[in-house]
Amino acid sequence: MKKIIKKHPLAIRWFHWINFPVLAVMIWSGLLIYWANDVYRLGWGDKTVLKFFPDSFNKALNIPFRLAEGMNLHFVFMWLFALNGFIYVLYLFFSGEWKLILPNKKSFKESWQVILHDLHIRRGLPPQKKYNAAQRLAYTGVIVMGLGSLLTGLAIYKPVQFNILCSMLGGYEWARVEHFILTLLFTLFFLVHIIQVIIAGWNNFRSMVTGFEVVHPMPHEDLALKTVPQVAQTTETPELTELNNSESKENDTI
Repeated sequence: MKKIIKKHPLAIRWFHWINFPVLAVMIWSGLLIYWANDVYRLGWGDKTVLKFFPDSFNKALNIPFRLAEGMNLHFVFMWLFALNGFIYVLYLFFSGEWKLILPNKKSFKESWQVILHDLHIRRGLPPQKKYNAAQRLAYTGVIVMGLGSLLTGLAIYKPVQFNILCSMLGGYEWARVEHFILTLLFTLFFLVHIIQVIIAGWNNFRSMVTGFEVVHPMPHEDLALKTVPQVAQTTETPELTELNNSESKENDTI
């Protein structure tokens, strides 16, 4: 028999669905800003293995010459991103939800088991509650990344006014590198999260919309429910057996 269980509180769903478009706009506007000074690459010396980002990539997404637009979007949505994240952390703390998200001492080991399971290399999953070990690490990491993005963003936005913060981050150039790396990590999380949602299916997605999840019984549980009534009908107690024997003897005497 199917069961409907409560999974995500209303507040968690609000934070999630606010953060989703806000983060998307932050990444997009960041691309528009980065185009004006796209200096980062992977390689050594004069050898470039991967450039962030090729001209073909920028032209395909119509990115060139939109610096002002990108800055306007970025500097508006960064406050929404910061405010939503700040209230989210407060909610986790006061509601006790942090106990379900923060990793424990087994999370690092179990996260690899979850990854191997998702890659169809390992069959069994380690015991899990609302979130598995990989999710706990990822969601906690996102909070740390969000704080890092805010601090590095402020440092490169106002390096003079926040000169102490900028110095703590290694100076303007290092703060910009750190901000760029955090953006790449957010993009990677964004993509992996969407893929995982698609793989998990409609039931998992619906739980983040409605707050409830439909749980289907395991095959052995379903079988047990079907066989128990049959056993009850065919089982006789000692008292019932004795009564049947007495009635049989009376019938023979008559």
